[in-house]
Amino acid sequence: MGNAVNHYLRPDVTPGPDVVPSFDPMLGFESRKERVMIATQEEMESVKLPLEDRDYCAHKLIAYQACRSDKFPFVYQCAHEKHAYLTCEYEDYVLRMKEFERERRLLERQKRLNKAA
Repeated sequence: MGNAVNHYLRPDVTPGPDVVPSFDPMLGFESRKERVMIATQEEMESVKLPLEDRDYCAHKLIAYQACRSDKFPFVYQCAHEKHAYLTCEYEDYVLRMKEFERERRLLERQKRLNKAA
């Protein structure tokens, strides 16, 4: 079922796209690494990175763009940097989907426990 339909049918247990997680990030985990930005704000501004590309993979995009500008017109030599960036973007997407699903399941669990109490 799609997110829009699920959000319409069950809005109380479906987190929105811009909702901050409401549960403890360590709930259910013994140890968990916090994600950190590697690229600084100054670096992203100096390479004029668009706002939509300023995510956890920005440092790999900066390296890819630097390689493209250094090796132009032989940009095929930057295949490794491109692969690293696209892999990072995919892993970031998967992690965000897992966090969304975790939030949804915890909301359903909380609703179920409130109903039983």
